[in-house]
Amino acid sequence: MKQDFYERLTKIVSEDRVKVNEPMNRHTTFRTGGPADYFVAPETKEELKELISVLKDIREPYYIIGNGSNLLVSDTGYRGTVIQICKSMSEVCVCGNQIKAQAGALLSKIAGRALDAGLTGFEFAAGIPGTLGGACVMNAGAYGGEMKDVLSEVHVLTPEKEFLTLSPDEMEFGYRTSIIAQKGYVVLEAVITLSEGNKEDIKERMEELRQKRVSRQPLEYPSAGSTFKRPEGYFAGKLIEDAGLRGFQVGGAQVSEKHCGFVINRENASSKEILELMKQISARVEERFGVALEPEVRRLGEF
Repeated sequence: MKQDFYERLTKIVSEDRVKVNEPMNRHTTFRTGGPADYFVAPETKEELKELISVLKDIREPYYIIGNGSNLLVSDTGYRGTVIQICKSMSEVCVCGNQIKAQAGALLSKIAGRALDAGLTGFEFAAGIPGTLGGACVMNAGAYGGEMKDVLSEVHVLTPEKEFLTLSPDEMEFGYRTSIIAQKGYVVLEAVITLSEGNKEDIKERMEELRQKRVSRQPLEYPSAGSTFKRPEGYFAGKLIEDAGLRGFQVGGAQVSEKHCGFVINRENASSKEILELMKQISARVEERFGVALEPEVRRLGEF
């Protein structure tokens, strides 16, 4: 059965892009996680469509990831197939004041291309460690900018295996959410519309934001960025700090001493330790302030 399944996968995607028992700590920014039964990296939307069709037909569990920057994978791994849309689907094309990019393109790469073309409006995303696909799904944002401000169309694959183009109005963007997340669409590519700007000003703004990140965020440790969503009327990091949790540690997982909104993998933490720390943070904050923190990090596998 397993050999037959592997052969079906390699008929869709070339053998060098199908891995068996692939350690997920290689594919998450937390640098934790056990092996996925199968790990596949399609190169085209047609391959992706056929791959998902086969997996659904045989009822094989699957999960789609990008750069793994918002993901906590169980230490026991994932009993199913992980589909990665990242390097193999990451083309970026500049045309006038628009950038068309595949879902696997890193936001930093797109920001670099915008800079080269003298286009402004995407500086906010230069330091977000994720892919365009994930950024569209969750309406990623930083320093006053959000994806909803720059997206003009998003191309997706629907659960019915149809290709669909969504306008900004159809995206139903909210805080860290979109219609894509709600309906289970898969982002294939998107068009970003920017404004003409001065290269030196764009470069200066990107450097200013980079310095802010370096000074305020624990970039020297593996993490998933902001661990919790911003509660309405509050800042998660401030609540965690005021609860006396700066530097609080469970095993190798720690609340960052530099920014309390980040849980970091300080000393070879396990996913179990990271999750336990997140649970204790949530419990302490709710006990002290009556505010329920909602994780921004997604979990995959059995915990």
